Amino acid sequence: MKVVVLGGTGLIGSKVVAILADQGHEAVAASPGTGVDTMTGAGLDRALDGAEAVVDVTNSPSFEDSAVREFFERSTRNILEAEKRANVGHHVVLSVVGTDRLPDSGYFRAKQTQENLIRDSGIPYTIVHATQFFEFLRRITDDATRGETVRLAPVLFQPISADDVASEIARVAVGPPADGMVEVAGPDRFRLDELVRERLKTTGDPRRVVTDLSATYFGAALEPGSLVPGSGAHLGSIRLADWDARQESARA
Repeated sequence: MKVVVLGGTGLIGSKVVAILADQGHEAVAASPGTGVDTMTGAGLDRALDGAEAVVDVTNSPSFEDSAVREFFERSTRNILEAEKRANVGHHVVLSVVGTDRLPDSGYFRAKQTQENLIRDSGIPYTIVHATQFFEFLRRITDDATRGETVRLAPVLFQPISADDVASEIARVAVGPPADGMVEVAGPDRFRLDELVRERLKTTGDPRRVVTDLSATYFGAALEPGSLVPGSGAHLGSIRLADWDARQESARA
């Protein structure tokens, strides 16, 4: 089966390509570096020729409100139009758990626009909603930092490893379209402020975590369950403690 992975040289995309190739599929990594630019449409027709499924794991280079909206809207339109010309039978896109619950954030509004375009396209599709990656924890902490203080809301948080996200996307890509959304999350739930507080303490980071009910998440107000999936989510197998141990071993 030929599967084209747009954003196929990035963190998630490269893992998806490797998994599919190991399974014997023709996995094509498409990115600006390989001559495929979803923003302009350049190279899309060539890359999608003969593809049975397309996986979109591209991301905006800027999180500024207007820039991120333009990226997801223009890029998605170009991809969908190219898929129609190539008669692609399954469009798979990576999105975020909570996208529909965080309208205060320009990034999540843009992702919602992307999802709506896909639903209205007439192309069979699956939207994969993933929780935040373990690899993203540092950025979450940094975004909430002012000086030496990290303000975080006491909300539930169920992060996942990039490897588990890639495995779920690869599974979905070679299966039948759901014409809907599936969720994937890590195996364990934490409280966001407590998790970050413990991680900073463990690593000797001098920053202090303050629990703040009004603290926002990349500009979005949070409810207790904004960042966690529903009861039917697929759960990854890699625990955060095991992932941390692997990172430490790799650094050593």
